[in-house]
Amino acid sequence: MSEEHDADQREASDEQTAVRRDRFSGGPARSFLSSLADDERIFAADLAVDRAHVVMLVEQGIIEADTAGEILAALDDIETAGHGALPDGEDVHEAIESAVIDRVGQSGGKMHTARSRNDEVAACIRYRLRSDVLELVGTLVGAREQLLDAAREQTGTVMPGYTHLQPAQPTTVAHWLLSYEQALQRDTARLLDAYGRINQNPLGAAAFAGTPFDVDRERTAELLGFDGGHASAASVASSDRWSDGVAENSMDASATRDFLVEVTSAVATLATTLSQLAEDVVVMASKGHVELDDDYASTSSIMPQKKNPDTLELVRGRTGDATAGLNGLLTNLKGQPRAYNRDLQRAGRHAWDAIDSVTDSVAVAAGAVSTAEWPAERLESAATEGFATATGVADLLAMAGVPFRTAHEVVAAAAAELDPDEDAPDFDALSAVAEDALGAPLAEYVDRAAVQRALDPAESVAMRDSRGGPAPDAVADQLAAADDVLASHSEQLDAAETAVSRARDRLQTEVDSYV
Repeated sequence: MSEEHDADQREASDEQTAVRRDRFSGGPARSFLSSLADDERIFAADLAVDRAHVVMLVEQGIIEADTAGEILAALDDIETAGHGALPDGEDVHEAIESAVIDRVGQSGGKMHTARSRNDEVAACIRYRLRSDVLELVGTLVGAREQLLDAAREQTGTVMPGYTHLQPAQPTTVAHWLLSYEQALQRDTARLLDAYGRINQNPLGAAAFAGTPFDVDRERTAELLGFDGGHASAASVASSDRWSDGVAENSMDASATRDFLVEVTSAVATLATTLSQLAEDVVVMASKGHVELDDDYASTSSIMPQKKNPDTLELVRGRTGDATAGLNGLLTNLKGQPRAYNRDLQRAGRHAWDAIDSVTDSVAVAAGAVSTAEWPAERLESAATEGFATATGVADLLAMAGVPFRTAHEVVAAAAAELDPDEDAPDFDALSAVAEDALGAPLAEYVDRAAVQRALDPAESVAMRDSRGGPAPDAVADQLAAADDVLASHSEQLDAAETAVSRARDRLQTEVDSYV
């Protein structure tokens, strides 16, 4: 091809772009149609997808090795120049193809042989999304380590527990922390499980009806590390055909975005967990039950005595980003017919915004809680407020053979006679009520020492040694179990990251052999 012909072709491409003919290349709606600015997020993913596709094309004899080398070298130049140097285009895919053609001439258009932008963008979104999910899982693993370390330090720190924001029963800081670590376990598991369904290769599906070219979909899956997610996918009941990381049906492969919904839903659930934790800490801080580190608090612009839990208020507020993202994504998808529709151009941003917002929230929430100070004496004193040890006394009576509902009525009657300044009745007051209700003194059922222990918040906690309870031995078992689950999740994360890294190296080796 002559230099003059190349120049003519480049001039034509300036007028028409790589994809659109002249009739469709101008007009006031061009900027409205363009997603190029938003596509910066998948710029690197698109280059990887392009490289894998070109390597496959030359291996299958669909394009020539020299042409492949020119295209791959141009892609290297484009990567070095960066997203900001791309020519105008409807999206990053068209812009990169135009940039390749600008560099090597019209033969650069062979990079798009046997594919559509439909399967291309689906591959790019999956490629980038899996990276974001692994980053979030890594952040969650680190956050859970922080919570477990903090719990180990606070197994003996008694604190008030609440239901309906009313004093309920004593518990411990460790037990409270473990309640959130366990919720974060499930949040992590949901993301790891979703990873296997993200990590599927749609390339080769073309627009939606496949291609007459002899493409090797398994090869592009291998080069891009689309392997079905290893153990995560193995737990999903599915056909053996999915084990090679190829999204089987070509229409579904190019059109579906349910993997975005699944991840955004998991992220919204995680955000809700974090919001509840943040709300707890904000309320605790207002009562003086926790002291946040200065790095996670702020002061008032006018009231110098204030120390506000601002970071956790923002964690709580960012939950709206995730829930709005899920709602926006579902609304985007709900009315779309098969196969590809331009609405999908707006789908990914909902997931990206949710993931970015919540990943930051995980790190901040864990940092705030793990560096906080817990005033043990104040917390133990607060654990007696509102006769919070009442259930322990009722339990003693029930253990002595009194029907629990009767025991409940006895203790409730004693609580009703408390003075406003009293946190619990003494043994004699309880005995008087018991004698009226049971026809016998309290001592005939339980001794004074046992009641006194039940009224003590630390002893009340120690009594509650059932599996999952706040007693020190029960908490120790929970810590051990949580460590095991964390280790398993860490192994899954390491395996996924290693597989992705090896695929990246494998692709680079193949590219280097042609450039």
